[in-house]
Amino acid sequence: MFDPAIVHDALGAGSGVLVGFVLGLVGGGGSILAVPLLVYLVGVPSAHIAIGTSAIAVSANALFGLASHARAGNVRWPCAIVFALSGSAGAYAGSLLGRAVDGKTLLSAFAVMMIVVAVAMLHRRESGADRVVRLGRENAAALVGTGLAVGAMSGFFGIGGGFLIVPGLVFATGMPMLQAIGTSLVAVSTFGATTALGYAAAGLVDWKLAAFFVLGGAAGSIGGVRAARMLAGRRGTLNRIFAGLIVCVALYMLLTSLKFLS
Repeated sequence: MFDPAIVHDALGAGSGVLVGFVLGLVGGGGSILAVPLLVYLVGVPSAHIAIGTSAIAVSANALFGLASHARAGNVRWPCAIVFALSGSAGAYAGSLLGRAVDGKTLLSAFAVMMIVVAVAMLHRRESGADRVVRLGRENAAALVGTGLAVGAMSGFFGIGGGFLIVPGLVFATGMPMLQAIGTSLVAVSTFGATTALGYAAAGLVDWKLAAFFVLGGAAGSIGGVRAARMLAGRRGTLNRIFAGLIVCVALYMLLTSLKFLS
């Protein structure tokens, strides 16, 4: 017979591989799958523990990507720091609110957010990559305000928020997409760590599971990046596939929470 503990750890690592692969393949947003995978595949009994544990993995996996983008010169550090600091305050407040909400209600809200994200991904537009954005009086206030709002949503739902941070940076600064993706990873790692601290303080993190998830995510991201290079000319198709995956998972979560599925 299989040892349940071994199966549990293997499913955690496998979930991390999937999330890391999607992050590398699509270029962001894969972390939104972490919570439903932990709840419905791994079998984490509490939505709050799933959120706290996934926040650890999201932060660590974002740091892996940040290192690559920083070497390529795609990170606008002054904008990233302002956005991340203001967003951290919002993420902490959001995590406090999220822990006060009933687990089933939180998962239902999470599912609705996933559908919104899928629609937003389908309407994402890429701008030119030749314009270098700098922090200044014309965008500082917008960065702070957008950072607070996005951070609060990130903390509430326990996600890195890359799919929210990227359009937030574009909205606040007019930043080209490639720079926004690289810059967003500073905030993703910061928001994830801030959210994780809030949940860890309440004892809502499964540290062993988080370790397996992070290790799996590191391995999956390597395969995802390689696959993305092979399919670089079909990035729009990949976004549509991923958006469809998000919708399917979200509908499953909603049906389950409404007891249409056992």
